[in-house]
Amino acid sequence: MKKPLVCLNKMTIEETEQDIIEEFEVFDEWLGKYELLIDMGKSLPILAEKNRTEDKIIKGCQSTVWLHSELADGKIIFTADSDAIITKGMVALMIRVLSNHTPDDILNAKLDFVDKIGLTQHLSPTRSNGLVSMIKQMKLDALAYKSKNSVS
Repeated sequence: MKKPLVCLNKMTIEETEQDIIEEFEVFDEWLGKYELLIDMGKSLPILAEKNRTEDKIIKGCQSTVWLHSELADGKIIFTADSDAIITKGMVALMIRVLSNHTPDDILNAKLDFVDKIGLTQHLSPTRSNGLVSMIKQMKLDALAYKSKNSVS
């Protein structure tokens, strides 16, 4: 049961978070949850080579993670890739939640689901720092698009 990374429906960030919480609740053990994360990473579309540049690498991740964002019709579309399977799943999860939303929606997102699915407790400290860095970069991109739009 793979879900599209870019929501084509009108789900809010909170509704997507709730879906993810329910998907993770199916598993009693963390092995199943890691497998779900890995599957999410495998479902990421291939990141264009032109977006695999030094300036697209998220600082603070132990693995290499490229994050690209663009604004289309007032919504930010994120694409990404990583050289590590768990990290790729983590960025796929964040893309599923935040992509195809307005900069304001992204900036206001609380992202409580990360704690509710137990992700922060079951990640190594370096992966946990990487997740924080991903979220920070996605919100910084949203702030940049918001600022750019208010100037134009």
